[in-house]
Amino acid sequence: MPYDAIIIGGSYAGLSAAMQLARAGRPIAVIDSNTPRNRFADASHGFFGQDGAAPRAMIAQAREKLLAYQNVRFIDGLAIHAHAIPAGFAIDLAEGDTLEASKLVLAFGVVDELPDIPGLAGKWGKSVLHCPYCHGYEFKGQRLGVLNVMEKSVHQALMIPDWGPTTFFLNGGAMPDAETLEKLRRRNVTIEPEKVVSLEGTETDLSGVRLANGRVVGLDAMFTATRPRMASPIAEQLGCAFDEGMLGPVIRIDDMKMTTVPGVYAAGDIARSMHNATFASADGVMAGTALHQALIFEPLAA
Repeated sequence: MPYDAIIIGGSYAGLSAAMQLARAGRPIAVIDSNTPRNRFADASHGFFGQDGAAPRAMIAQAREKLLAYQNVRFIDGLAIHAHAIPAGFAIDLAEGDTLEASKLVLAFGVVDELPDIPGLAGKWGKSVLHCPYCHGYEFKGQRLGVLNVMEKSVHQALMIPDWGPTTFFLNGGAMPDAETLEKLRRRNVTIEPEKVVSLEGTETDLSGVRLANGRVVGLDAMFTATRPRMASPIAEQLGCAFDEGMLGPVIRIDDMKMTTVPGVYAAGDIARSMHNATFASADGVMAGTALHQALIFEPLAA
């Protein structure tokens, strides 16, 4: 059956968009690959009324509430291709089925490309972190580090001292300029110029950073930026335009979350540079309500 909308992605952004459309009574489908970006974290913090809740539990609860609406269908699978058709859009699934809808919401999220350092990957989301607002409080007052992976890493190094004593690991990179060094000094940041060769500790818990000269600097948590990439090629297949964000490409959208392809909306981390669950959910609400109103008013203008 054709749907009024298909939402590709079943995490914070996609489910928030789906709820607006569900409550409008529109027939919709949510395609979910069940690989949310924050699945590596044990808890989500800072989300209204859900501080400390497990990310998968939050998603499961939202999904359960959506299933109470008979006009919502969930499809556990992977959308692998999308193209325009006269009535809207067609989505091909990895399982071989094809779905059609008048409009789309892209909310498939991003994949974090982690620094290639032994011992880091297993600690991601546990003791190697990206966002102090999401996870900093749990390490407050402990030994913290920032790994230099890009120009903006120094911005992170200047922030983290609010959560604890901070070492900025240049990882063999260039020494900051005099003005930046003074800012780091004023924030009591220790600078470690040596290249990082591994992260020590258990699979998930960090105990120290081993440097190229053999020293080990004791540490309880490391903050680092990642290089996010789109989790799906579908936006490119549809011809959506991209802009260069702070950490990589983001899908270009207008104030109503519509992409440069009419009828295709985008929400969450794929369409903004600043990422967290609250931003993603809010974007989904806007995308869902904007799409619903387009379903109403576009035919009236014809």
